[in-house]
Amino acid sequence: MSLLERVAAALAPHGLVERGGFAPVSADGVPPLVGGAETRTLVLVGDVGGRMWSAFSEARPTLPPAHPLDAWTRRILDGVAQRLGAVPLYPFGGPPHLPFQRWAQRAEPVTPSPIGILIHPEFGLWHAYRGGLAFADAHELPPRRDAPSPCSTCRDRPCLTACPVGAFGETGYDVPACVRHVTGGAGADCRSGGCLARRACPVGREHANGPDQAAFHMTAFLAARRSA
Repeated sequence: MSLLERVAAALAPHGLVERGGFAPVSADGVPPLVGGAETRTLVLVGDVGGRMWSAFSEARPTLPPAHPLDAWTRRILDGVAQRLGAVPLYPFGGPPHLPFQRWAQRAEPVTPSPIGILIHPEFGLWHAYRGGLAFADAHELPPRRDAPSPCSTCRDRPCLTACPVGAFGETGYDVPACVRHVTGGAGADCRSGGCLARRACPVGREHANGPDQAAFHMTAFLAARRSA
């Protein structure tokens, strides 16, 4: 069984999936392992189409009220890493934050969308990276799959026009305008169903988050902005 197959098997009961891997070089910014050893293989772990939501929801009563998804992720990946002889890495817990978006583009055919979120050719904007598994040994990995960005052939780019307050544009993401709208009286749809710009993307709509998951992530986003 290959490394990716073993990782996938360990993650499957929790609704998480392996998101590809690569052999890091110094420019990738992968931190050294215990004792200063280099990471020779890095496998990313994530969620696609909300597969992990059921497992997370079932465990939620046992999790702390603050940052429950991060706590659940650590619980799962710490155990998986121990069984596989890896060191777990996480995109949260900073600053400083590890460059997971850069790593994702090394591991999979994902590219930045017009609204900044990495877009996947199959899952669209409905995927996430929850962590990574760093291995001291060099493992043979399949070559990175190449696929063009769906955005390159999207003429209308509805993601840039769906936001009621125009928070996404050529100059970037206007976070204060977004937060004001979402927390105001007119933002109920965003609060309950998630970002309208993200929902406007035609790619991978069948993998979109359900209402409970969408509301959870929006609540977490607003909480993070209040504490920033």
